[in-house]
Amino acid sequence: MSEICVKCGLVKELCVCETIAKESQLIKVFTEAKKFRKIYTIIEGIDQKEIDMKDLAKKLKAQFACGGTVKEGKVELQGNHKNKVKDVLVKLGFSPDAIEVR
Repeated sequence: MSEICVKCGLVKELCVCETIAKESQLIKVFTEAKKFRKIYTIIEGIDQKEIDMKDLAKKLKAQFACGGTVKEGKVELQGNHKNKVKDVLVKLGFSPDAIEVR
């Protein structure tokens, strides 16, 4: 027997909780200079309880062929990718109106 989602009551395979959570996020994308003036693209505002941050970071790192990590509720990608991140996040199911690039 399949597992049932606690939030929506549907079978895990049909669960739409993560899809709904992706549409209600307010995401900020910006760059930051860190140690040795290395540029990092920071993605913040994603709710860790509803979205799997490690999986999201893994997909973004593979898409941009860069290193990165998840720290303090933020995804940090090595390099300046802020112009391309919005398109990739929209493809992953996030609402384009909720993504702010500064």
